[in-house]
Amino acid sequence: MTHFEKVKDYIMNLGCNIVSENAAEDILIIENRDEGIVNMIVDIEEPILILEQLICEVPNGLPEASMRTLLQMNRNLIHGAFALDESAQRVIFRDTLQIENLDANEIEGSINSLSLALVENSNKLLSIAKN
Repeated sequence: MTHFEKVKDYIMNLGCNIVSENAAEDILIIENRDEGIVNMIVDIEEPILILEQLICEVPNGLPEASMRTLLQMNRNLIHGAFALDESAQRVIFRDTLQIENLDANEIEGSINSLSLALVENSNKLLSIAKN
């Protein structure tokens, strides 16, 4: 079984829907709306698995106070982190996991971490999105 097939199996067993997949690029787009997962990118880039979800767009950049808030929220995340993408115009959630000994519990932990962070920080994230 390839890493792609293994990850795909784990995702489906966790109750997530696969919105699209590209086996040639080892990429899945998944969702589990009950958990706040919408168009999460799951990218196998040996030797790691990257989980990434857009949180909000910030086309005018992120004020310093909002950056500080994101960093403070990261302190309480169990897995992953809030970050800015390369353009600094999108707030994303990102986690990386080692693929070699990966199991479903690790992926579930990342998804649960994001779900919990969205619930616990919804007001702060909405405030960042409005700026």
